[in-house]
Amino acid sequence: MNRADPAPKAVLPDLDQPFALIRRGDGATVEILTGELRDVDSTAEIPLEGQCVLAVVPFRQIAERGFDVVDDHQPLRCLVARQRRQAPLADLLAALPAEPPQFQASGFDISDADYAAQVKQVIAEEIGRGEGANFVLHRSFRGRVDAPANQAVLAWMAALLRGEQGAYWTYAVQVGHLAFAGASPERHLTIKSGVVTMNPISGTYRHPPEGPTVPGMLSFLTDAKEVDELFMVVDEELKLMSAICPSGGRMIGPYLKPMSRVTHTEYLLEGLTEADPREVLRQTMFAPTVTGSPMRNACSVIARREGRPRGYYAGVIALFEPGPGGVWDLDAPILIRTAYIDQFGKVTVPAGATLVRHSDPLAEVAETRTKTAGVLTAITPSKPGDGPFVSDLGTHLAADAAATGPAAKPGDGPFVSNLGTHLAADAADAAAAPGAAASPSAVAEDRQVKATLLYRNERLAQFWLRPQASGGHPLDGLGVVIVDAEDHFSQMLAHMLRRLGAGVAVVPWQDYRPGGEALVIPGPGPGDPSGAEPRIEKLRRVIGRRLTAGQPFLAVCLSHQILAHHLGLDLRQLTRPHQGEQLTDDIFGAPATLGYYNTFTAVAPLEQRPGLEVVRRRGTDEAIALRGPRFASLQGHPESALSPDGIGLLARLIPDLLRDPA
Repeated sequence: MNRADPAPKAVLPDLDQPFALIRRGDGATVEILTGELRDVDSTAEIPLEGQCVLAVVPFRQIAERGFDVVDDHQPLRCLVARQRRQAPLADLLAALPAEPPQFQASGFDISDADYAAQVKQVIAEEIGRGEGANFVLHRSFRGRVDAPANQAVLAWMAALLRGEQGAYWTYAVQVGHLAFAGASPERHLTIKSGVVTMNPISGTYRHPPEGPTVPGMLSFLTDAKEVDELFMVVDEELKLMSAICPSGGRMIGPYLKPMSRVTHTEYLLEGLTEADPREVLRQTMFAPTVTGSPMRNACSVIARREGRPRGYYAGVIALFEPGPGGVWDLDAPILIRTAYIDQFGKVTVPAGATLVRHSDPLAEVAETRTKTAGVLTAITPSKPGDGPFVSDLGTHLAADAAATGPAAKPGDGPFVSNLGTHLAADAADAAAAPGAAASPSAVAEDRQVKATLLYRNERLAQFWLRPQASGGHPLDGLGVVIVDAEDHFSQMLAHMLRRLGAGVAVVPWQDYRPGGEALVIPGPGPGDPSGAEPRIEKLRRVIGRRLTAGQPFLAVCLSHQILAHHLGLDLRQLTRPHQGEQLTDDIFGAPATLGYYNTFTAVAPLEQRPGLEVVRRRGTDEAIALRGPRFASLQGHPESALSPDGIGLLARLIPDLLRDPA
């Protein structure tokens, strides 16, 4: 791994001290940071004392938000930069090793069959029982190298710089015992002069071996699962933006992010904040693209289903930089597509897949393989046969199949068909489709591809796509309390109501006490509306008191179901959940297109009851809205990005609740 020419070596840091090399985007330079290490217990303690600081934040820090996590005690490690310089990319590549060290593969810690079984269980037992809309489960490919960790990560970074494209950051970091290199496609959070940007990325087009094609890309862009997956994480990150940005956030995009083996779809979200960047980071830990939604419940499901710690996977690497006037900027990609090496040469490459109601277990298995392959192919010696995990994925799959037993026939248990067959069918479809393979960027620039991508915005709420200047104020001066039932859709709802002129407070369900508020909104949340857990019981009491007192309220989603049950309607678990689904119905006399996130439904009676207006979904017995004297309820989410008619529905519905029914 040594070069004869000593001159280029001068650009490299001293490998005996902590260092970080960072290339942002496709920049022509690489930042090199060296300095001293400091471990802290919380994000609030990240030392912002004048020098820029690189913080490596493990997944366990999500406990700061009160969320469940399997704690592995990995440190929140800070590199306080005493020296920071830039090197031309060409000079750095000349100095870095030409080949990565020999990699000895061990395989995935969870087999294909077991991962597919987990996917099926999450769909049936978590999404199917109302615990959330989507969840991310990970597994890790393992191996080892004999090279020192600091040299290995430099060699890996060189390989990623040469072989990967489309990364948000490419990096090599060695901070004490922690060493890793990666090419993360996804920005979690940036703050620049008070402008907050988040970057939800979801949906994955796996490039065929011959390369991506326009027909293949168009098939991906119109696939319901891939479309819904992106919209769901956009909704979840808009919840975060609404909480940290007083003026809310707006969507910019959509865009394609082409990489070497996959292409993703993405949006940018922007808003304004005056908060300390450390507090903004704490409130946004971690991206729904690596956890799921709603986030609190997603973390509980991850802890229960994975049952093991995540280390730094799905955490962030965060660069804090001092700006003018004592303001700090922040740039923080998500720690994905990253290889870790410990002091004993053990290598781990984690990857996850987003599981939604119509996920195909085999496709999710293949997605984790493709994501790890993007890293492993780069860090494995390039000559055929030099590494056990190279481009011949079929050979590796065959070895896995031999280890786990014969492939099951379709329908014969949790692993419903052979993964090798599944991937071969993908490749055959791509080969049979008209249109030649091209570079990922060329396919992304195709006119038809761009038009198909942009068409997505026609389905979405313009409220979140436009600058949110205040318009009319039909709710001017109205005092509203939203009872947060552990789904931060309540933050989006609050932001929308403020734009309509209301003064809004969001109160966690356990802290709510009846007061003099003009309107209460018992909010959405996960779970079984007929259950007996304290959160459900509290919502029942809130709704019951408002009904008895004749005080105005609007119940949304979970609370709509609880209200319906209180009024004597039956509840039923849907055989096909409406998680992240957009539906149009006549609601209180006018058509309304809303986003739905429900696994349970209230069942509408055939006869109308005196004093109760029941809206039934067209062609079904699902009760999607209720209205009576000074109360109303909605199964759909008017605040969702999937609800183009949401703000209009609120503007005409809420004033009616405030009128004296006499």
